[in-house]
Order: sequence, then C-alpha cells, then structure tokens
Amino acid sequence: MRAPLDILFLVACIALTADVLGPEIWGSGKTKDYPLWFWAGQQVLQGKNLYPSDPNSYFEFIYPPLPAVLLAIPSYFGKLPLYACLSLVNAAAWWMTGQLSNAMTGSGRTPGPWLYALPGFATVSFVFDMFDLGQPNLMLLAMMLYGFWLLQHERRWMAGSMFALATAIKVFPVAVLPYLLWRRQWAAAASMAIFVGVFLFVVPAPVRGFQHNIAELKTWYQGMVGTSSEKGFGQRDEQNWSWVNQSIIAVTHRLTRPVNYDQDDPSKPPHYMNLLDLDFKTANLIVAVVSLLIGLGYIAVMPPRARRTPRSDAEELGILFCLMTVASPLARQYYFMWLIFPMTILIHRAVYDPRPAVRAWTWGALAAAGVLMSLSLPMYPNDLQAYGNNLAATVVISAGLVWHILHPLTDAELTDTKLPDTKLANAGPGALSGASDGLQPDRKA
Repeated sequence: MRAPLDILFLVACIALTADVLGPEIWGSGKTKDYPLWFWAGQQVLQGKNLYPSDPNSYFEFIYPPLPAVLLAIPSYFGKLPLYACLSLVNAAAWWMTGQLSNAMTGSGRTPGPWLYALPGFATVSFVFDMFDLGQPNLMLLAMMLYGFWLLQHERRWMAGSMFALATAIKVFPVAVLPYLLWRRQWAAAASMAIFVGVFLFVVPAPVRGFQHNIAELKTWYQGMVGTSSEKGFGQRDEQNWSWVNQSIIAVTHRLTRPVNYDQDDPSKPPHYMNLLDLDFKTANLIVAVVSLLIGLGYIAVMPPRARRTPRSDAEELGILFCLMTVASPLARQYYFMWLIFPMTILIHRAVYDPRPAVRAWTWGALAAAGVLMSLSLPMYPNDLQAYGNNLAATVVISAGLVWHILHPLTDAELTDTKLPDTKLANAGPGALSGASDGLQPDRKA
C-alpha cells in the first residue's frame, strides 16, 4: 500500500460503511433505501409480488425485477449481510471508477497518486450519498466505464453486456445505445440489445417464473415508463418537478410553466421560478427541441473517423457521460456522481496539456464547475438547486470538453509531449493493465 493515500481510501471506506452498519447494529436501524432493498429481496425469496396489480397504484419498488432478484441473494442472510454487501460493492466501484477514469483520459500519462485521487476528493460528497442512501449509481458508473474500457480493447460483446446490465438495473444508461449506433459499434449495440432481453426476461424467470416475471415487467413498464402527465411521471410525482430533480426535462418545465418546485414538502408554501407561462404540451415540445439541438450539437463536434485520436475519443466519451446524466428524466443530486469521469479528463488536460493558456483556463472551468456543484451543500437554499446548479456545472464541464475536441494538439505539440504508453493509474498485481486510451473501433488499440 502507498501510504498515505491508500490508507486514507481504506479509512474512508470503513467510515462510510460504519455510517451504514452502525445504525443497524447500535441504533434504531438504517433508513433511506436500505430497508427497501431488504424488502425487495424478501419479496423474491417468499415468492410475493414486487408491484401492485394496478399500475396506477403507488410502487414501493420502482426498479425492474432483476435488481430484486440480485438483492435476494444477500437478503437471505439478513439485513446486516445485505447492507455490508452493498457497502462492499460501493467501495469496489469507487476504486474501479478512479482506476478506469484515469486510464481512459487519452492523455497518455499515469498521474501521481494525489492527482489520481483529485477527482475522488472533488466528488466525495456524492460518494457519501451513495453509501448513505444505498443507491446504485456509483456501481452503474463503474459498469459503464468498464464497458467502454472493454470496447477500447475490442471486446465488443462483453462491453455490450455491461451496458445491458447497467440498463437492466436502472434504465437511464440505455442512452448509450444511440451513441453505439452512431459510431457504428454494431456488435456492441447488438450485444446490448440481446443482453437487455436476457437480463430482463431470462435471468429472473427461474426464480420468479416466466409468466410471473412477464406480468411484473408489464406492470413495471406501465407504472414507470408509460406514465407522464402534468403531475409528474414514474411514480414519484412529488419529486419529478421539484427542486430535487435537475434533469433537462425538469428544469425546462420549471422555467416554462408554473410548477411548484417545493411540492415535495407540503408544509412549505408554493414557490415558482417560471419565466414563461406555457401549458404542459408546449413545455414538452420545448424539451424535445432542446434535446434535439443538444444531440445535433454533439454529433457536430464529434470528429470524423480520420481525425479521431485517443484524446478526442476520451473527450467525446466525457461529453456522453454528461449527457447521460442530465438526459435522465430524474436526475437527483447523487446522479451527478457520473461527472467524475469528465472531470478527470479535464484535470488531465489542465495538468498535461503543453499549452500554458489552455492549462490555465481549464483549471478555471473546473473551478467554476466546482463552485456551482458546491451550491448543493445543505448550507445553501434549495432554490439554487431548483435553478439547476449541477446542471449548470455539467454545461461548463461539457463546454470545456467541446473546446478541447475542437482545438486538438498539433503534431508538433504531440511530439513535444513525448507521451508514454498509458497504464491504469495506481495499478497493482491485481489491477487491470495495458489500457489503451483510445476508443478505436476500426483499428487495433
């Protein structure tokens, strides 16, 4: 172990795990989502329904059946083993996220230990949320990064299966599929489509029964995906339009129609921030137009095959992760954990780019994004989150990555940097090695 950084990481994981297990052992029991995960696992073990028969009724469990089947395994042994297992998964995902993020920046450099850990320090509040709430977003991030790492090494079918597993657990990673199709990653896209079916229909069937699983999937789809109205969508109406949601959809609706952004707390008087007074249908049309313009802009900045480099591929993926975060219909604060990869790319540019002016303004963009993200801390009013402080930080980070794509290094600058082959940062005997930084589907990495 490389003291003090590895020891600090270990201590942090122990402290975060203690926050999960301590209340269950010595207190009145761990709250947040942990009891729900135990309940879902027990429902599977006892052969009971995960959802009510009426899709319009309130769902306790809002995920597809697969996560409940996976939760049933540690739930069999009780709450403490389940909670400990989830904490261990989060710790492993945190470590792997740092490994993969630093390996896939396209800088061709292995950072020192403190630079390697800087993105983790910057997003530690999100990591705390992952442990404290018990949400799987950190695990999903590690899956998606590993999928792209596999794709870089031309293991396309395995990469597609990782994207599919993340999608089958929490649907929003499905946004990667259009990217795979646009970049003509046919094998990865086909693998993703096939394995989504396997994870949704085949894997739960031996446990839940084929017909029972099909019926539950239908109920889940009707209650979660097939519902949308002025009141909200996806079973959590009180959250969808409120300040807790910083997705493109939610912020656009709050700005274009009179939506109470404090509706998640009935004890508070209504608060509005709309600049326009449009109806629900027109607001949805604006969301569609904004999303289309963002998508077209992303396509416009993506370099053609002949001009792709490991650096541009990394920046392209960084923007994709930004877009997947804010394109999700529900993007609560902890969703922005996914910015750790785009931030890592910009940190590498701020340190290793041979152009002094570029290094300076890249640090400035990172600082601006950090200030915006810090406005989510409890000391600040929720109104700032209602206006989308994390969404604004995502825009700043995306703009920085777009600039770097449009202003690549010249051949002379690339030669002057004398970049060595990239290895996974902090690689040890059990770590992945020999990572290539470029997503190069049409040639050997």
